Amino acid sequence: MSVRLGINPLTWTNDDLPSLGGDTPLETCLTEGRQAGFSGFELGQKFPRTPDALNQVLSDHDLSLVSGWYSSQLLERSVEEEIEAVESHLQLLKQCGSKVMVFCEVSHCVHGDQMRPVSQRPHLQDVDWPRLTEGLDRVGAYLKEHGVQMVYHHHLGTVIESQADVERLMDNTSDAVGLLLDFGHLVVAGGDPLALAQRYASRIHHIHCKDVRFDVLKETRNRDKSFLDGVLDGLFAVTGDGDIDFLPALTHLKNEGYEGWLVVEAEQDPSVAHSLTQARLGHKGLKQVAERAGFQVTD
Repeated sequence: MSVRLGINPLTWTNDDLPSLGGDTPLETCLTEGRQAGFSGFELGQKFPRTPDALNQVLSDHDLSLVSGWYSSQLLERSVEEEIEAVESHLQLLKQCGSKVMVFCEVSHCVHGDQMRPVSQRPHLQDVDWPRLTEGLDRVGAYLKEHGVQMVYHHHLGTVIESQADVERLMDNTSDAVGLLLDFGHLVVAGGDPLALAQRYASRIHHIHCKDVRFDVLKETRNRDKSFLDGVLDGLFAVTGDGDIDFLPALTHLKNEGYEGWLVVEAEQDPSVAHSLTQARLGHKGLKQVAERAGFQVTD
């Protein structure tokens, strides 16, 4: 099985906390990402949002488009409104060659609020679950008709955070709803990446290899901190620079036929964690663990 290694621009500039790398130009992100060895990027706010312009800037750096985040509000608007809202993003991904859309329900989320701890994240009541799962099925089917697979991103501070949340979501949706396995978000939420990999291998179409520093995690939990304060404290790390053991889940997914992207995604303060140094470290760590899991890494 072959995989490609991509990176998220969070290593250079943070969309949720613009003070981190706010002055870093896109040109720097792309140049250094390619120098570090990555063959693709996920989107961030500094990227062009028209297919021609995005294709050109990526081509100039010999890079591919991995995917791009989409903020869903299915708990607050109709499926028809959601499909209308997602259309331009869908066309951008499709026309720029991406096969997956990172999809996350952000209604009532707290991860972007530095004053609210992750413990105050929203929880779905039983009556709300059908609205979300049925809506995801319908939007996922629409995306699939256009050749793009929805990959749901379980995310700290949102309605789908814990392993139990992910399992309930997967068990009540169709294959139109794929899963993005994010190691870091799952581990911080107390989940087990191997258990999800074993249960939903056929539904996992995208992987974020976000690493976590367990000593910072302990402090974040003990002091009931916000997601963004955790970022500032150094909670997240590039692959191999934290304490997560990626090998068991990645080996299982390789044996189950996973092909696609493995992505380094690490929210860090670039004034503390030098971006190019971190990108190179993340590429080295991710390539090593991918090859140990049995994957063939291609450019």
